[in-house]
Amino acid sequence: MMEFNLLGFAEHLGKLVIAEAIETEHMLTTAAEVIEKEAKAEIGHYQSAAGPFAAWAELADSTKNDRVSKGFPENDPLLRTGEMRDSIEHTVKGREAHVGSDNDKAVWQELGTGHIPPRSFLGGAAFRKAPEVAEKIGADTVAYLTGASVYNGKMLIK
Repeated sequence: MMEFNLLGFAEHLGKLVIAEAIETEHMLTTAAEVIEKEAKAEIGHYQSAAGPFAAWAELADSTKNDRVSKGFPENDPLLRTGEMRDSIEHTVKGREAHVGSDNDKAVWQELGTGHIPPRSFLGGAAFRKAPEVAEKIGADTVAYLTGASVYNGKMLIK
């Protein structure tokens, strides 16, 4: 446990202010990377319900037949060429992190359409990974606030 006199405590708070933006970006990047990896891993595999996100419906027979006729495995939901999976990425700017895709098919699959039931791979991934993300951010926050010099091999505050 760290002990401070008033001057030492003021110095510690000053270091926290300087390191805050860097540490916030690190925490958001960590969270976004975890969710992105999970979202990509869900493509091609039926997913169970996750919080408000329904379990994925079985592919329609017509979809299975179409997949086979084009040389794809019958039952790998949302996965054909890998283009949609590979379009999933994250960005971190300021105090916001985003995980998503600019592929129109990803939006249709995530939210569903009049003909396609929703198969959430982004929302479901975020819900499934929330405990892991919270644990990582919590550990980093404790290390940051207590002035730990290294956490998980990463320099936090010099």
